[in-house]
Amino acid sequence: MTGIIAKKFGAGVGGLFLAFPAIFPAAATLIEKHEKQKKQQKGLDGSLRAREAAAIYAAGTAMGTTGLLVFATVVWRFLPDHLTWIVLLSGTLAWFVVSASMWQIRSRC
Repeated sequence: MTGIIAKKFGAGVGGLFLAFPAIFPAAATLIEKHEKQKKQQKGLDGSLRAREAAAIYAAGTAMGTTGLLVFATVVWRFLPDHLTWIVLLSGTLAWFVVSASMWQIRSRC
């Protein structure tokens, strides 16, 4: 699947689909294991808390990924025609606004 994406959209986009599946599951598994161990040390099961912690991590990952997509889009569209430092600063601000807005919206729901 990653090869098809890379052929259609380029190696940069295809590489994202190689990195994400390798990093996210490992991090979510470690978070789940850590939370479960903390509860077990106190004599509790911890399975539910571990799943909730992994779910919170997944939600944060989705919000951060969306923000990074906005950053990448700003840099991709404006870098060829504008000063590098202005584009990077704009992309960073766009990432922050999108990610913080998503976090605010999620925390109100």
